[in-house]
Amino acid sequence: MAASLRQLRRRIRSTRSTKKIFSAQELIAGARIVRAQNRVEASKPYAREITKVLSALASSASLDHPLLTERDKPGRVAVLVITSDRGFAGSYNVNVLRRTEELLALLRSEGKEPVLYVVGRKGETYYRFRDRPMVDTWTGFSEQPAYSDAQAVGSTLIEAFTAGEDDDTGNADGIDGVDELHIVYTEFRSLLSQVPVAKRMAPLEVEEVEEFEHEREDAQAGNRSSDVPTSYEFEPSAEALLDALLPKYISTRIYAAMLESAASESASRRRAMKSASDNAEELAKNLSRQANAARQAGITQEISEIVGGADALVSSGSDI
Repeated sequence: MAASLRQLRRRIRSTRSTKKIFSAQELIAGARIVRAQNRVEASKPYAREITKVLSALASSASLDHPLLTERDKPGRVAVLVITSDRGFAGSYNVNVLRRTEELLALLRSEGKEPVLYVVGRKGETYYRFRDRPMVDTWTGFSEQPAYSDAQAVGSTLIEAFTAGEDDDTGNADGIDGVDELHIVYTEFRSLLSQVPVAKRMAPLEVEEVEEFEHEREDAQAGNRSSDVPTSYEFEPSAEALLDALLPKYISTRIYAAMLESAASESASRRRAMKSASDNAEELAKNLSRQANAARQAGITQEISEIVGGADALVSSGSDI
């Protein structure tokens, strides 16, 4: 009984120590969510302006840029997967990897050959454990990505896509070309909702972005006519600007996806650590009840033994 009570007390101390770790991780993730959300909001003005310029360029230029032109018979397809570097994030990585598998199955059903580009140690470990080939991987910045990281990823993908324009299997530099670029990441919608999504990046269609709140108010008040498109004069030519801005647009989309994924990772980790902390607290309470019951059972047994011994002495004395 004493040994069992000691084991229970040891488990209670261990559980409470583990709960402190979970609580600390929850607080850290909560602080990072705020910073990640601020970075997402700060990136929106640039993304919106480059989208507006590209929309104007696309409408005025002859749309024959490699990043805008559909390939006749797409073969190899690049899929960029954004996962986390660390665990303790609940179902964050599981969901994005499941969405990736769905996309890979869809591409194969269309007669295409998907090739993997992976961001994050968890995705790299997942595919390496299953002996799945990966063209390139990037790790070490999933929680705090920088624009330079997105540029490095974007330049690799654009190089592969440009190589695919000349030759379906590669070019003179030995780079295997691809005919399409896809990205799978987790979209941050709220603290309670993060959804894995798959989108095609190239050949791309320039996406329209939502107006800012004050611009919507101005339009509703009649201060700006949304029916009249803005007129631009380009220097140098629209085609030259398109050549320069489209790669930046790809890098911007990758950077935005990385920021969304970082915010989603922190939100998932905070939720997972909150659940783990609550479970540890509940386990500690159950173990405390078991320890109290064991202690009370031991006391009752000792009292019973004392009373039984006293009765035996009384009975032996009366017999004498």
